[in-house]
Amino acid sequence: MTVRLTNYGASIVGIDVPDKHGKVFDVVLGYDDLDGYINGRTFQGATIGRYANRIAGGKFTLNGVDYSLTQNDGLNCLHGGRFGFDKRVWCTSIEEKKNSVTFTYLSPEGDEHFPGNLEISVKYTLTIRNGLKIEYKGRCDTDTIFNPTNHVYFNLNDDETILNTVLQINALNYTPVDEFLIPTGDIETVLGTPFNFNKPKRIGDDIEKGLIDGYDHNFLLGDLGEMRKVAVCHDPKSGRIMACFTDMPAIQLYTGNGLNEVGKNERKSGKYGAFCLETQFSPNSPNIENFPSCVLKKDKVFKSTTIYAFGIK
Repeated sequence: MTVRLTNYGASIVGIDVPDKHGKVFDVVLGYDDLDGYINGRTFQGATIGRYANRIAGGKFTLNGVDYSLTQNDGLNCLHGGRFGFDKRVWCTSIEEKKNSVTFTYLSPEGDEHFPGNLEISVKYTLTIRNGLKIEYKGRCDTDTIFNPTNHVYFNLNDDETILNTVLQINALNYTPVDEFLIPTGDIETVLGTPFNFNKPKRIGDDIEKGLIDGYDHNFLLGDLGEMRKVAVCHDPKSGRIMACFTDMPAIQLYTGNGLNEVGKNERKSGKYGAFCLETQFSPNSPNIENFPSCVLKKDKVFKSTTIYAFGIK
């Protein structure tokens, strides 16, 4: 397999993976040229920050100080604001013998109105076991909030939708949302709901059963810092499988509900054309006390790892 990257947004450009017959196919969405990434509005393959997902009203309070962030999703702040990490040019360091590339960026004080000067690095490594390992590291000169992820869109086959992809998510609970996709603060069981992926099932089986517009929901995985397998996807047609490992406490399943654009090789991606598995802190965590804290203390080093591992069966 082959992984292709760009320093614009520290983004994944392509992941070429063979199927059960040896045919190689690019399993992620993206664009043919830089202009696509500059003008794109769906965060394809990008590193997301400073805060992945939504912060209600674009507001939070830290150490008694109120902060008002850029509102780029109605009244909410989404994926770090209008010019988040996905719209920045990162510095690049390549380790050819280790199949690794490290991108670094300094997010200055007030960047999209977040506090502190934040040093961030993202290291991609293609492992000998066909895993794309993503290691995040961050340090700030004052207390801040920090929630990095990657917004890569997967389609394990060349089908128009991912409704036939079989998915398992090892989560017993999820966070219900309001009409603006902001968690209510409640934690509910997935049992007896369309959010139950504890046993493998087609993504399309329950996607229209009481959901607003497909899946765009946060699943709770357990304690921060424990590396474990949290999800497995399988495309029966191609035989490709992908497992997701992470040490983060939550994961967002997004089924491309708002996709409507032309990407690589003139391929059109519409609704349900791909899915994302974004490892993260829960959305709106700065404003919900019972969610794991996303506060990065002054001069402390944040580290997190996510692996997308590929195979066939």
